[in-house]
Amino acid sequence: MEQLAIQSDMNNIIEVERFVSVMCDTYNIHNYAATISMSLLQAVENAIIHGNKSDSSKMVVIECDRCRGGVYFSVTDQGQGFDYCSYGKMPEHDDKGMGLYLMKSLSDKIIFSDNGRKVRMEYVVNGIDASHALERIVTLRNYYSQHAVVHA
Repeated sequence: MEQLAIQSDMNNIIEVERFVSVMCDTYNIHNYAATISMSLLQAVENAIIHGNKSDSSKMVVIECDRCRGGVYFSVTDQGQGFDYCSYGKMPEHDDKGMGLYLMKSLSDKIIFSDNGRKVRMEYVVNGIDASHALERIVTLRNYYSQHAVVHA
């Protein structure tokens, strides 16, 4: 599991973007980067502004790891939590709840815990295991091309 901890300051969002980029490199899932980034940035922004009330002495922790069928990213803040059951639908009159709507829409599964202080977003990644198989094939091809036996 990989982890990033940032202070609750919107200027630290750039660190989250870098983290997503590194994780997409690690898991070879570049075609999922925009979806993951959009939903994760919404979660981090909510954690900073609504959870930790932009108190830079409080931290936001982002985690990433594999899960069954793909990868997950979780965001945990040090706030009071919130009633997440009343959010997640398309906002009708104002933008309140738009971030949660995007998070639910862009992830394949979303799980809230710790009274709403932690959100886990899972993304199904087609062929995540196949990418490892492909890396092995390329490694073997490179090995055999360098050690080719010439038959007369």
